Amino acid sequence: MNAAPADQIRLLDVQSLDVRLQQLAHKRKSLPEHAEIESLNRDLTQLRDLLVAAQTEESDCAREQTKAEQDVDQVRKRAARDQQRLDSGAVTSPKDLANLQHEIASLAKRQGDLEDVVLEVMERRESAQERVAELTERVASVQAKVDDATARRDAAFEEIDGEVASVTKEREVVAAAVPADLLKLYDKLREQQGGIGAAKLYQRTCQGCRQELAITELNEIRVAAPDTVVRCENCRRILVRTAESGL
Repeated sequence: MNAAPADQIRLLDVQSLDVRLQQLAHKRKSLPEHAEIESLNRDLTQLRDLLVAAQTEESDCAREQTKAEQDVDQVRKRAARDQQRLDSGAVTSPKDLANLQHEIASLAKRQGDLEDVVLEVMERRESAQERVAELTERVASVQAKVDDATARRDAAFEEIDGEVASVTKEREVVAAAVPADLLKLYDKLREQQGGIGAAKLYQRTCQGCRQELAITELNEIRVAAPDTVVRCENCRRILVRTAESGL
């Protein structure tokens, strides 16, 4: 393949722009905010699960407290009715009086036991409420950190994407001046060779694979016409000759 020396030099400009686009893509992908957001989201998921568990516990305690308070109220009302019967004098049989007094005493004990249950449930509910409040605060704190990291990541995205757009436009302009067949070969090699399709021959060394060329290869390049597109025997990339090639 043949191409004017100026077109081959221009190919290096295209390569330089492509390298910059690769660097920008890598930078976008490896922003520290990615790992930060991922770590924070893991913490946030765990905290939200703990919060749901605490809220469920608090809700269960609330229902349990309501049930226990209803039980106390029922016993209290029954005891009040029995005490009213006792105080009214309507019960005159000694046996019935003894039974009524025994029932009132039993209800008093039952009420005391139920009130202890209410207190125990209230303590557990209060503990659950404190846990809910603590976890709610921690969730809000971590969410704020996620929002901050996301904002920083998005700002970095905007800056990088802006540069990508600028470099892409510049590449289009430069590449348009490169012969189509040369550009096609370059693009093919770039895809095969990890993003580098053309390299400068500098001081007898291919800047693509960093290997010094053999004497026989150098001699072949020396006698090649200036418009001949030469390739590195080691990496097969396009070798662009300049005044610094050492030929």
